[in-house]
Amino acid sequence: MLSRIADSIYWMSRYLERAGNTARLIEINLIHLLEAEDAIPEAAQWKPLLSITASEEAFAECYKAAPITALKGIQFLTQERSNPNCIRHSLRLSRENARVVRDRISKEMWEALNELWLALERRLEAPLLPERATALYAEVRNGVARFNGITANTMMRGEGWAFYLLGTFVERADKTARTLDVKYHLLLPDLAMVGSPLDFYQWAALLKSISGFEAFRRIYHAGLRPIDVGEFVIFEREFPRSLRFCVDRMENALDKFKSGNPDWASRQAVVGLRDRLEHSSAEAVFQQGLHEFLEEFLEEIDTLNSALHADYFEAHLADA
Repeated sequence: MLSRIADSIYWMSRYLERAGNTARLIEINLIHLLEAEDAIPEAAQWKPLLSITASEEAFAECYKAAPITALKGIQFLTQERSNPNCIRHSLRLSRENARVVRDRISKEMWEALNELWLALERRLEAPLLPERATALYAEVRNGVARFNGITANTMMRGEGWAFYLLGTFVERADKTARTLDVKYHLLLPDLAMVGSPLDFYQWAALLKSISGFEAFRRIYHAGLRPIDVGEFVIFEREFPRSLRFCVDRMENALDKFKSGNPDWASRQAVVGLRDRLEHSSAEAVFQQGLHEFLEEFLEEIDTLNSALHADYFEAHLADA
């Protein structure tokens, strides 16, 4: 497989996963604002989403000193051309990467992704009002889920499949870690509040942001304790968006490659992530500091991404 083909498949899935994650975050934020009993300033409502999507600097550059509002937050995270992490940009780049590898993915995959882009492109050109936004985000989420289902049922289980999995789970692990880090600090702004009862809707919003609320409630019946949330989001092996699940799938994907060896940096990076999770627990993480743990995890995700480029996307894949 050519390195450029591997690179396109990897980024096709990363960008699509990013679009779905961002849509879910905004949708849950809008719903949560309707459920929350206490009024929250607009800036406090939307700044966390800018942090999770790594869009704070781009927002400040776009709007200068203007305050963060719901309308600005929605439009910037959804359709602003200057924001490289917005939904529109992510969907467009996912489709462009899919177009490059049309002969390596199934016809059904290309049609599903192309149809999703064509259905949303014109709507993303017009200003998006908050009252109409949730329908669009649901369509994005459903479109991403449809593509993933079609991929699981039509894509050959070769190296292309492995790069698809790597892109999906690298992106998913990154966003899960960022979501937990940012939202946990908002819920516990004072160290003295750690372990105290907090608003049900805020903890529920955190879990819903990663599609984990119902799964969490099936396992834990003692309310929404911070340590249980941490255990579930970081270590639960059977939850598809936990850090442990994502790292396990990354390791499985690397095992599918015919090329490469255990000494390559990408393999060592995944082993390091696995060992970090395997030899820890929620109790240990909270004692160390959740923010510090997640910050180190995100640094290792960045290291893995760089290693994948060096090992597979630049020079090491044989021509096919």
